[in-house]
Amino acid sequence: MSKDNKKFDTDLIRDLALLLDETNLTEIELEQSDFRVRVAREIRYDAPVTVAAPAPVAVAPAPVAAPAAAAAAPAASGPHPGTITSPMVGTAYLSPEPGAKAYVQVGDKVSEGQTILIIEAMKTMNHIPATKSGVVKEILVTDAQPVEFGEPLIIVE
Repeated sequence: MSKDNKKFDTDLIRDLALLLDETNLTEIELEQSDFRVRVAREIRYDAPVTVAAPAPVAVAPAPVAAPAAAAAAPAASGPHPGTITSPMVGTAYLSPEPGAKAYVQVGDKVSEGQTILIIEAMKTMNHIPATKSGVVKEILVTDAQPVEFGEPLIIVE
């Protein structure tokens, strides 16, 4: 496969994955002459949003300055029940545009469904909603930070 074909194939696969997400299909297969590609996603019924992706890889969030009391909390107890995780791979943005006020800040009250940040994936801005109502206790990502599928973004209590 030539370098140009490889770029074409990568772009095509990304476009098919986006189409899969937009149409809520579980699988797309395309065949053109001697080229065939199949894109599929796993259906998870315990998650609010699923996206075509390889098996999720656990990635620790970037360290964020936190009060000493929060740092002393035991991490072995598992994820916080109010953790909102990334439904996709992309770049997280805390505000709608550079220089604008952030969607939420620590201490803000949020309602279920309210946009808490956006994730850019394949040049598409995806509004990420709060999955529950409560108070923002911690923001685990920084503006313009790359995020992985399943990565913790914000804790709401």
